Amino acid sequence: MNISVLVNGAKGRMGQEVVKAVKAEKDLSLVKTVDIGDNLAESITETQPQVVIDFSLPKTRMEVIRAIVENKAKGVIGTTGFTPEDMIIIEKWCNEFETAILIAPNFAIGAVLMMQFAKEAAKYLPKAEIIELHHDKKLDAPSGTALKTREKMEREDIPIHSVRLPGLVAHQEVIFGGLGQTLTIRHDTINRESFMPGVVKATKEIINKQGFFYGLEKIL
Repeated sequence: MNISVLVNGAKGRMGQEVVKAVKAEKDLSLVKTVDIGDNLAESITETQPQVVIDFSLPKTRMEVIRAIVENKAKGVIGTTGFTPEDMIIIEKWCNEFETAILIAPNFAIGAVLMMQFAKEAAKYLPKAEIIELHHDKKLDAPSGTALKTREKMEREDIPIHSVRLPGLVAHQEVIFGGLGQTLTIRHDTINRESFMPGVVKATKEIINKQGFFYGLEKIL
């Protein structure tokens, strides 16, 4: 089956990688690229993509989701900044328009595994802190990955430390402390290509889903 795809935020660092990844897949068809200054809702209406992949800006996050669901497209969302209240609304929209939205704080398979390992370790080691490190152009802090990790660990008192420096891409470590021992779980993203297998996998999986999903692991 050939899946038609629109990429929003196509001129950004992640968006450019997504466009290349979609073009490289035989069963994905790129029908439109959209960025700042373009009318996303009109573009979706005109091209009728089955899936919209979004790596745009946090400030327009809910407008983007609304444009996707109103056209009954499905969404793979890498934009961050969504609040718990946002997610309640998005789940309602998915049910109302009978479509599907996936929001993933991180599309790297290694990062998903890191979160799963941290969840398991949290059962046995009493104290932990999260350090997330990103490039200096990242707009949000703490990162969506750090917040998702803490959520999975089921301990809201875990401190999160955010570092923003040039030269970094995306990195996170969870440091656990116990009696006479420490455990560090770390994931490093060396380049943005590492996110693309997850984005492609999500695009192919979301086509057969309905509802709201938070986290790549929910559809793997």
